[in-house]
Amino acid sequence: MEKESIKHDRLFKELLKTFFMEFLELFFPSLLAEIDTSYLEFLEQEIFTELKSGEKYNADLVVKTKFKIGGETFLLIHVESQAQYEKNFE
Repeated sequence: MEKESIKHDRLFKELLKTFFMEFLELFFPSLLAEIDTSYLEFLEQEIFTELKSGEKYNADLVVKTKFKIGGETFLLIHVESQAQYEKNFE
């Protein structure tokens, strides 16, 4: 069962990478209008720490991009997929 969920997770990440611009266009059109679409960098194996508990997690997908205006200002987009409902998932 665990191996099957890993396959689905990897497939989801690949699909999201392949169709990232379409994902933004569908779910976040106002954000898409503000970013420089010529600059997208998919960051692998990003680890973040939950501030309250101090637990470390691997992020599903983090994308580094720039705003159209603002010079060297970067935007990190963190996508975390879930197969099941989790109460208090932020």
